Amino acid sequence: MFDLILRNANLPDSRQGQDIAVKSGKIAAVAPKIAAQAGQEIDAAGYLVTPPFVDPHFHMDATLSLGLPRMNRSGTLLEGIALWGELRPTLTIDALVERALRYCDLAVSQGLLAIRTHVDTSDPRLVTVEAMLEVKRRVAPYLTLQLVAFPQDGYTRAEHGVQSLARALDMGVDIVGGIPHFERTMEEGTASVRALCRLAAERGLPVDMHCDETDDPLSRHVETLAAETIRHGLQTRVAGSHLTSMHSMDNYYVSKLIPLIAEAQMHVIPNPLINIMLQGRHDSYPKRRGMTRVRELMAAGINVAFGHDCVMDPWYSMGSGDMLEVGHMAIHVAQMAGLDDKTAIFNALTTNSARAMGLKNYGLDVGCAADLVLLQARSPAEALRLKPARLAVIKSGTIIAQTAPRISALMLDSRPQTVNPADYAPKL
Repeated sequence: MFDLILRNANLPDSRQGQDIAVKSGKIAAVAPKIAAQAGQEIDAAGYLVTPPFVDPHFHMDATLSLGLPRMNRSGTLLEGIALWGELRPTLTIDALVERALRYCDLAVSQGLLAIRTHVDTSDPRLVTVEAMLEVKRRVAPYLTLQLVAFPQDGYTRAEHGVQSLARALDMGVDIVGGIPHFERTMEEGTASVRALCRLAAERGLPVDMHCDETDDPLSRHVETLAAETIRHGLQTRVAGSHLTSMHSMDNYYVSKLIPLIAEAQMHVIPNPLINIMLQGRHDSYPKRRGMTRVRELMAAGINVAFGHDCVMDPWYSMGSGDMLEVGHMAIHVAQMAGLDDKTAIFNALTTNSARAMGLKNYGLDVGCAADLVLLQARSPAEALRLKPARLAVIKSGTIIAQTAPRISALMLDSRPQTVNPADYAPKL
């Protein structure tokens, strides 16, 4: 007797007609037509069941603060940073917690059950850290939240940057962050990378660094980050987020850089929505695309995971908490529209991101946590195209969110076929 069985599900690896049986919060069996009963059964009806979505790069302390204290009139990265600097002195723990919890509710409804958020440590009051630690405690039963100590104003550039980041780690923040391209000089940026990696090694912590989020092809701090990863034995525990300068670098230099990142076993976390919005602002035409070299990084065997980054905050006035929206943008910006490409993009929202966050017992194998999402789509490619309803979101074998099915004339049968446009023409 199982606690739950999902019947007749399609899986992301192309298996169809699978039953998923759950016992004591874990996946107990995956097979066609499991001959057993359960306390609860869900007919997946040939729709896609996937592990939950994972966001490895977000700013929860800023989320839903759009318009405070004013709007970003230019829509640029630098005005967003200036706006956050104006808002930061007015932040309170209660307001930060309230906005973050609202976002977590939205995230769960979208099937997003793990988030890594960067927490600004530049204000020595550290109200952001106190608030996010409280949010982490409250959401723990249903959402995994990792915290990165993020020196928004620069680790060495900010007056109390070094001390405040160390205090944040002492308070219980999980991961060492940085922003070397925002230091005053290239030399100071390089020094910050070395100091932060040394700090992480001493404390036994992972590293996730905003790195080279600029159009400047000479911003090459990721090279130092990779070298320091190897130097301190931090392989598999370091992520370079954004890396947008790589879209402007000389191809010969990149041909040396990508193997170095691969040797360091780093994770790379582009943020397609934000990168395409904020980069290339100094270009007239042609305009650069604003995202790092996703296809080439994946081809080198590097773990590429996608982040949402922002939702309705000083940097980004849009966003929905839907990781499929992130993947949809990635397909277009990276020009990855082939069938294998779309599978790779979907993995970057799920398994790759889980790997970047170091999540345990994640996936659809027997013994994994029964954290599942039932999507109203037949395949990963269709899910990326339609951004469909999350018919059920399941945490440890318990349904925690449901959405009613949507009616769409553009949903295709899961079997390979030639589409007849007449089938989708208006009926007069």
